[in-house]
Amino acid sequence: LDAASNNGVDDIRSLNDLVRIPPQIGKFSVYIIDEVHMLSQGAFNAFLKTLEEPPAHAIFILATTEKHKIIPTILSRCQIFDFNRITVEDISSHLNFVAKSEGVIAEQEGLHVIAQKADGALRDALSIFDQIVSFSGNNITYKDVINNLNILDYEYFQKLLTAFISNDISSSLLIFDEILSDGFDAQNFIAGLSDYFRDLIVCKSPATIKLLEVAPSLKEVYKTQSEQCDLYFLYQALNILNYCDINYKASNNKRLLVELTLIKLCRVLEEKKNNDLKQSSESKSVTNQPISRQVTEGKENKEVTNEITVTPTNVTQPEKKYTSENAKNVVKKADVSFSIKDHLSKPEQSKEESIVEEDKVEIVRNKNEFSEIQLIDAWNTLAENYKEKESRTFNTLTSNLPTINADKQIQLILTNKLQEEIVLKNKTDIVVFLRKELKNDLVDFETIVNEENDGNKKIIYTDTEKFNFLKEINPELNDLKDQFKLDFK
Repeated sequence: LDAASNNGVDDIRSLNDLVRIPPQIGKFSVYIIDEVHMLSQGAFNAFLKTLEEPPAHAIFILATTEKHKIIPTILSRCQIFDFNRITVEDISSHLNFVAKSEGVIAEQEGLHVIAQKADGALRDALSIFDQIVSFSGNNITYKDVINNLNILDYEYFQKLLTAFISNDISSSLLIFDEILSDGFDAQNFIAGLSDYFRDLIVCKSPATIKLLEVAPSLKEVYKTQSEQCDLYFLYQALNILNYCDINYKASNNKRLLVELTLIKLCRVLEEKKNNDLKQSSESKSVTNQPISRQVTEGKENKEVTNEITVTPTNVTQPEKKYTSENAKNVVKKADVSFSIKDHLSKPEQSKEESIVEEDKVEIVRNKNEFSEIQLIDAWNTLAENYKEKESRTFNTLTSNLPTINADKQIQLILTNKLQEEIVLKNKTDIVVFLRKELKNDLVDFETIVNEENDGNKKIIYTDTEKFNFLKEINPELNDLKDQFKLDFK
């Protein structure tokens, strides 16, 4: 019984009537229900009674690929056997046996491609094998298989890998154009390239190389190619390809999306190199050179005096303006050495010199730029934190959104003084959250109370207040109310 097309209650009732008839030949009657998860709820309920008390001669075999869709009352009355997908190696070995039995000469690489395309189903693999034999005769080659199944040759991916490593954008775009000219779909190309990079990652470790589902003759080729690139490049490439695959259907210009993906892949190693150089230069600029110490012996006083020589650093100092009055102090601060004896005898001067040393340390702050949309998203996230514990703060934050004025300053316009008090009470927590969320340590905001909505102007709420307001504008409304004897409900 095919449950996909016979999934109604009447079909199951007919089966229940048929089950009562004992077998004419043999001891048992075997009923196979394929795609049993396609049965309706009513059909499951009608079948449940028979399954609870089946006749002694009846055996039911329920086949499905989605066991979770079957109701628990059915599953609890069945003995479950889970069949896994057949491995690529087993399918390839069986196809090789069939080829020898039928007198067909087949390349091992071609049989592996058929086994991969079958996705664990031997019946599908045999069907594909039969089609290719009909297409190419009794001599099956790797080229015949990939042409018949419309599969990209791995040689294209090898050429693209070389272009990515050498940052050759032109070659990668020309290879992609050649692939499109051969009639291949761009999304299938992205999927194949993703599988190729996945196989290269698998080849990186001897423990995972068994997960590589290619012909034995190609395993060494893949292993050699994986040694040409590091894991960082492979991880970034898979991430870029996955993003392209997800956004492919939604893109209006699909070819441009794939070409941009190829350009990004070419730039991965170059951008990593530039970032490494930038980080190394930044680390050098903030690293202070060591302070050398010299010890001199005073001959006349026979006292040992330690002199500390301060070596200038590469730290960029902020510009400072000095007046003529403190010019002498500046000269003192610029001296390259001083005596510890003088340092102990003149504590005030040592303080000034210690300040000079502290000024040489540059404080690095996050100054990440952000848009008003990112600010509002962070603000809404902040408001959700107050939803449960402080409802008044939550209502105030959600009803008043911050803005960025022309001077790049954040402003929060409130409607009354009460809201301002609530915001100022939590301002420290708000600023800390926004700085962390926006990755900018300079984030701050100012509150502005809209004077029109403040206590200086009365807000109209009731019907009587509304009528009195309109009556001041048009006094004839009062006569109209008296004439028709109108009143408020």
